[in-house]
Amino acid sequence: MTEARARELPVERGHVQCTPARREELVKCRFCVHSTHFMVEGRWVGSPARAYCRVQRSTEAVDLDAVAMVRCDDSAGEGFRSIMSIIS
Repeated sequence: MTEARARELPVERGHVQCTPARREELVKCRFCVHSTHFMVEGRWVGSPARAYCRVQRSTEAVDLDAVAMVRCDDSAGEGFRSIMSIIS
């Protein structure tokens, strides 16, 4: 999915609106296959969930207390899906 089509989810009280019916804790986004970037202090930082991705490998730590928004590439409405099932 291109960045232009990614959803940008604002963080409110440590949660994001993952799907229209479900809010998730921000901490889950660190381990979600759909999270691509986090907005930290005005700049987009690669998601730790992409540490094993060949295309968007990211190894930078993210201060979750400073995250204002999450960029999500879930266009199908699947919601949270853990990277643990992929890397195990």
